[in-house]
Amino acid sequence: MLNAEIAVIGAGPAGLSAAIESAQAGAEVLLIDENAKPGGQLFKQIHKFFGSKAHRAGIRGVDIGRQLLQETRESGVKVWLNCVVWGLFEDKILGIVNQDKSEAVQVKKIILATGASENAVSFPGWTLPGVMSAGAAQTMINIHRVLPGKKILMLGSGNVGLIVSYQLLQAGAEVVAIVEAAPKVGGYGVHTSKIQRAGVPIITSHTVKQAIGKNQVEAVTIAAVDKEWNLIPGTEETLKVDTICIAAGLSPLAELAWMAGCECMYLPELGGYVPIHNEKMESTLPGVYVSGDLAGVEEASTAMEEGRLAGLSVVEEMDYLKKDKVEERREEIVERLKALRIGPFGEQRDKAKQKLVQAWQKKLTRE
Repeated sequence: MLNAEIAVIGAGPAGLSAAIESAQAGAEVLLIDENAKPGGQLFKQIHKFFGSKAHRAGIRGVDIGRQLLQETRESGVKVWLNCVVWGLFEDKILGIVNQDKSEAVQVKKIILATGASENAVSFPGWTLPGVMSAGAAQTMINIHRVLPGKKILMLGSGNVGLIVSYQLLQAGAEVVAIVEAAPKVGGYGVHTSKIQRAGVPIITSHTVKQAIGKNQVEAVTIAAVDKEWNLIPGTEETLKVDTICIAAGLSPLAELAWMAGCECMYLPELGGYVPIHNEKMESTLPGVYVSGDLAGVEEASTAMEEGRLAGLSVVEEMDYLKKDKVEERREEIVERLKALRIGPFGEQRDKAKQKLVQAWQKKLTRE
């Protein structure tokens, strides 16, 4: 059986940040990811981040990814790519498949940064070629430099739908419309304004009724919905498109957390079932920490800060840093997280986070 001191599962923004924070304190860190390249969603994000200098405002996501990778190398983090963690068992034993070989790894502490998956929306014709998630379209244009279609309808006006729509325009596609079932746009105003300036119509209180086509998408029928999300007869409109992108939100990838025995709580504001954790990012299972979208779907900037917080908490528990140094560093991270959760979206998520901490404290009291 292989051994490691700290295992970070997931090499996206949260996992990279957690690994760097732990390794810089002197810990031995193993970072595991199933993909061929680390960085997660950052390498699809060609837009500049906004906020403060501390949140790397004005820097493109892809460049932030490169910076984190450089810090990972300089910190001495051991990285296993193309490596799948398929099980998390008692005594913190990981079941992995590495280079087509199944192995077990015994670790002392675990940080889960497994991210989130895109939600699907089904409608007649949704299995036709040309119907895809917004994330798939973003991967095609920003990673592989392949245009998914020429005339595109985006379903969903959250930040992902708005950002990917704008990037599709930059790549040379025509975004025929953005359709949103809710009565108002779901994403930030800064992204909405860019779309509106580009002349793309955002049609609220509507959804896709069906995709039309024989061997691929040739058109789409949309229709208005009422307050109960039912289609309103007689409001149908058919648009000529060759691609339908679905941006219907994200859900935390919590399978490993469930398997390990971490208790979860359903919080729609954070994307669904989220592992209960305290302010130090420790789950209800001692020694297992969570961060990033697994700990509640937010932004990449928030994921990085939570990764740092989890990494710091682990090395604190293992006595790698003096208490005063830990408290000073934690205060810095918490202040940056507070700044990211200002505004109506952030306040909702902050309240949801408080519910998780309260649930963690109640469990501790019961025990």
